[in-house]
Amino acid sequence: MTAWVLITGGSRGIGAATALRCAAAGWDVAINYAQDSAAAQALAGRVHALGRRALALQADVSDEGQVARMFERLDAEGGRLAGLVNNAGVVAPAARLETMSPARWRRLFDVNVIGTLLCCQHAARRMSTAHGGTGGAIVNLSSRAAEYGSAGIYVDYAATKGAVDTLTKGLARELITEGIRVNGVRPGIIETDIHATSGVDPAGAAATLPIQRLGRAEEVAEAIAWLLSDAASYTVGALLDVAGGR
Repeated sequence: MTAWVLITGGSRGIGAATALRCAAAGWDVAINYAQDSAAAQALAGRVHALGRRALALQADVSDEGQVARMFERLDAEGGRLAGLVNNAGVVAPAARLETMSPARWRRLFDVNVIGTLLCCQHAARRMSTAHGGTGGAIVNLSSRAAEYGSAGIYVDYAATKGAVDTLTKGLARELITEGIRVNGVRPGIIETDIHATSGVDPAGAAATLPIQRLGRAEEVAEAIAWLLSDAASYTVGALLDVAGGR
């Protein structure tokens, strides 16, 4: 039976690299996007070229109704959902805590935390052996910011990723007896366009890293693909740092 992996925030950056890596590994790929339909459709074409089914699904993961409809549309395509990559996330311009607004905090927590919770919930209902499923794997994208705290840049973003880490550990223990492995990946400073949103130039950080360079989205995708695979069958509740030694 065809097995789908759903990748949220999948139209660019780490999400897009993961979509291509999963397609190469034999997955059919559902690509969630918030706004950029053209990028999602172009990526779907590249997945098709690798011989796999692809589906572009628009949804704001912070919206319960949109998430429900996204999963229902995937159900209608046939085949089982066996993988979920919670990659969708947002960051705000670099700032100190005293200048931040509650509206900013709510947006970050709505997307980065509530969005992850909603997608995990819908995926678990489909994968869990307690609900008639046959198991699967969930990979949550966190950040090394969860440990370092990103002082003076975005402590609120770091706090959302700390919540993702805790969710990953708890949900892993909750779902493993129902056939679902849950793990997390914590990228360091990766060459993606998310940094443009924060106004922080990542190039200057390269010299401060033990590896002396920024990471590539494809390197993070390799870690995600491994955690989704049967090769990681004994890996449960892990937080895998892909951060060049940071």
